[in-house]
Amino acid sequence: MLFNSLEFLVFFPVVCLCYYVIPHRVRYLFLLACSYFFYMCWNPEYALLMLTSTAITYASGLLIDSAEKLPDEKKRICRKKWYVALSFISNLAILFFFKYFDFAAATAVRLLGIVGLEVQPPVFDVILPVGISFYTFQALSYTVDVYRRDIYAERNFCKYALFVSFFPQLVAGPIERSKNLLVQINERHRFEFERVRDGLLLMLYGFFQKVVLAEYLAIAVNGVYNTYTERTGFQLLVATVLFAFQIYCDFGSYSNIAIGAAKVMGFRLMENFNTPYFAVSVADFWRRWHISLSTWFRDYLYIPLGGNRKGRVRKWFNLMVVFLVSGLWHGANWHFVIWGGLNGAYQVIGEWLRPLRERIMRLCRVDRHAASHRVLQMLITFVLVDISWVFFRASFAQGVEILKRIAGLGSLPWFTWGDNLAVMGLTPQTRNLLVLSLAVLIFADICKYRGIRVIEWLTHQGVWLRWLVYFAGIFGVLVFGVYGPGYNATQFIYFQF
Repeated sequence: MLFNSLEFLVFFPVVCLCYYVIPHRVRYLFLLACSYFFYMCWNPEYALLMLTSTAITYASGLLIDSAEKLPDEKKRICRKKWYVALSFISNLAILFFFKYFDFAAATAVRLLGIVGLEVQPPVFDVILPVGISFYTFQALSYTVDVYRRDIYAERNFCKYALFVSFFPQLVAGPIERSKNLLVQINERHRFEFERVRDGLLLMLYGFFQKVVLAEYLAIAVNGVYNTYTERTGFQLLVATVLFAFQIYCDFGSYSNIAIGAAKVMGFRLMENFNTPYFAVSVADFWRRWHISLSTWFRDYLYIPLGGNRKGRVRKWFNLMVVFLVSGLWHGANWHFVIWGGLNGAYQVIGEWLRPLRERIMRLCRVDRHAASHRVLQMLITFVLVDISWVFFRASFAQGVEILKRIAGLGSLPWFTWGDNLAVMGLTPQTRNLLVLSLAVLIFADICKYRGIRVIEWLTHQGVWLRWLVYFAGIFGVLVFGVYGPGYNATQFIYFQF
């Protein structure tokens, strides 16, 4: 069931109504049933995978908790480590089989072919379970949190199962921590008009990002990238810039709808995006983009590897490991690994060149706090990130060819005076709609960047202005959104991860 489907527009109000009507003591059971129903709308059989992952990590939490009672410290630490290892191995084995087995087998066959060995790889016709990477990481973080004594093991299996499967953020995040979401399951959530209103407004903005912006941006990007060999450098440049906004709107919309939906029911989910394209460095970008995943890798991979505690070279090595793994997490293909490696390399090279940059800025007497300097940093960061997005969207060979054409090294002229809009599948009307919608997106991000809370400001205005904006937003999505009869709601980009 997709957020941008008519089924969800029926499902969610019914769930919320029943949630506030039924007694508090059984609400978690009701939400658990709704969450599994939500997931089973894709493939009922794969709900068993999620249940298996839930059972393994639930049991590991109890075993780790029981090991704490052992009087012998060495035996206690050893047992706890074994339980954590077994939890990780079993869960990652499931993830590997369904997501990475074919990729690993194909890679092994290629390597053997280089040395002259011809091997026929085994083929398993399995469909990638929706959101398996998200709920697996969420469940594994619980195991580590119990091991670190950040939380106590949850004794109620159904409450823990709800933590893993909570439907708003189940298939594309945010990847929640047990310290935040699990403890909220025991809280008594009462209907509060202001909180529900704010959640619905955030959901409305998320729908605008998805069915208006992301869908029309997808038309323009696909129209160029799917036929990149026939496109000029200018058309590819525009499509590449638009893809940066497409993936931001697509993924950001899911996060906003998820956070808003949870808020309507009284749950507080962590922020997943914080004006990423206003970042002044690639490292800053990753503090603002997909925050729940970035902090997951920081807490459960980067720091255990040693973080920045073992010298500069070791820190750079740890960064590269994290970003290469992050790339592989996003998809079983080498172009994702290249994308992750690029983002890691940007940061390593940036730190390596930092003394030289600072010396140049001192010699040139650059005011680091000047607005012009920050804008330049933002532009450079956007260009670097956008180059990496090319390899996220296309294969390595395709990405290299696209960048060559953008750089003016293609066989076609870099710019033509032909109808570039038609090439991108855009009409003058859809172009104007895109420009206006992008202006709304950028305005909203500017307000957030400057600490202006638009929803809070709006709710303090007069009733006529508030409802004018509400209805304008609703009708804007209904009139200009891509949905309805004859249209199959496109899945969110991050569903495949």
